[in-house]
Amino acid sequence: MKLGFNHGNRAAILFALSLSISLVSKMAFPDQGRVEMKPHFHINIDPQRRGTTTQAPSGYSPAQIKKGYAFNSVSQTGAGQTIAIVDAYGSKNIQSDAATFSSYFGLPAPQITIAYPGGVPSTSDAGWALETSLDVEWAHAMAPGAKILLVVAKSSSLTDLLAAVKYASQNAAQVSMSWGASEFSSETSYDSYFTQAGVSYFASSGDSGTGVIWPSASPNVVAVGGTTLTLDSSGNFVSETAWSGSGGGISQYEKEPSFQNTWQSSGHREIPDVSYDANPSTGVAVYDTVAYSGMSGWFEVGGTSAGAPQWAAIAALINESISSPENGGNSGLYSLAGTPSSISSDFREIVSGCNSTKQSTLTCAHAGYNTVTGLGSPDASLLVPAWITAE
Repeated sequence: MKLGFNHGNRAAILFALSLSISLVSKMAFPDQGRVEMKPHFHINIDPQRRGTTTQAPSGYSPAQIKKGYAFNSVSQTGAGQTIAIVDAYGSKNIQSDAATFSSYFGLPAPQITIAYPGGVPSTSDAGWALETSLDVEWAHAMAPGAKILLVVAKSSSLTDLLAAVKYASQNAAQVSMSWGASEFSSETSYDSYFTQAGVSYFASSGDSGTGVIWPSASPNVVAVGGTTLTLDSSGNFVSETAWSGSGGGISQYEKEPSFQNTWQSSGHREIPDVSYDANPSTGVAVYDTVAYSGMSGWFEVGGTSAGAPQWAAIAALINESISSPENGGNSGLYSLAGTPSSISSDFREIVSGCNSTKQSTLTCAHAGYNTVTGLGSPDASLLVPAWITAE
């Protein structure tokens, strides 16, 4: 997740808090220690903002994003579906914050259930609280008829987060995971957490540019990369390019899945699979009253964290209209995408922008599948009905 506050020419202070991985005692993961994950921020802050509560939103609204990705031409709302959001620590104010967000933007009141499968966390974390607000509010914004199941891990350890994923898999048909860590040699032994029949899993691909993180590297997960989406004030599409922070590349440990066989030939899993707006300069409005760095209220948030819950929402729109839930996601996505030489119009192909200063076919978007933006971003007006028909 990245946060951006962009207010014309007003002075700003840049804060960068990178994804941190702490290795402590060799316990559940003998080859990589106990992995602790935290959200990943870059914040441009108006100095006058510190210690204040912002009363008016900045960033794209749900109406703008819906129009930008053609959700406004889709009749489905996610009715009858449950989207599971898996986050650590959660947010003590998520019910009221999501209600305020929804009321402000004219959305139906959210139906949120909170589960603590490992027990209620003994501490809180402001960064994870903001991540929770982003995930819950924007899954609801894109699928306002779906129920939201917030599954809170008692800590940010991979052990606790995977326990939360297991619970989510038993109670929802689409699971969003806006977190990850560097790949590790035994990661394939944990890919089975993402194989529940009738469940699709979505994970952000990372915000540090070229490189691969897990669980988005798992072939059982739809990896969501990042773009810079430019809209006009009415939400009309202007342009979309690869975002410089979009995670992507070739996995060290995951073998090439069958659904990518005609799209690449590295012999290993490549990510991302798809993409979505992530640049904090074109971020989305999020409401969070858990103080973060002395600030609360409205934030403008970016990062690939924003895309995972919104792709999960797309799955909910599709599953509303089919008899059996879509299983896994990736097989359906790649079969709908056409061919490498002619990607289907169900996707908005991203053909410019790079995620590294060392520019190459691996670090720059180009026609066909690429390891910066995958197959591209959704055109919901075409993708949703095409996927329903294919089922």
